[in-house]
Amino acid sequence: QVQLVESGGGLVQPGESLRLSCGASGFSLQWYSIGWFRQAPGKEREGISCIVIRDGSQYYVESVKGRFTISSDRAKNTAYLQLNNLKSEDTATYYCAANGGHCGDFFDDANEYEIWGQGTQVTVSP
Repeated sequence: QVQLVESGGGLVQPGESLRLSCGASGFSLQWYSIGWFRQAPGKEREGISCIVIRDGSQYYVESVKGRFTISSDRAKNTAYLQLNNLKSEDTATYYCAANGGHCGDFFDDANEYEIWGQGTQVTVSP
């Protein structure tokens, strides 16, 4: 069964960090790009980062540049999103998704991705 499973979310205080994981099963990530998205209550799903697994190219939206870092471990068939210096506005459900092509100019467009995980909740609160 082809699937992605996110983990690592939780409740943290502003300024703290989390590392989200996106484990793949039923297929090899090395031929895909992995995007991370988030959706806050009452807001649209927002693409925030993407990594091309085979060459490590990384893409970020401006709102997370310098605070979030995307990475992958091909041996573990897993992608990661390191969240540093978290802010209350980062509170959302975070999703990973697989794209059979390159991240490209539309890496933050959910329509570019074929396989989705179920999401993991990140809550940033004092």
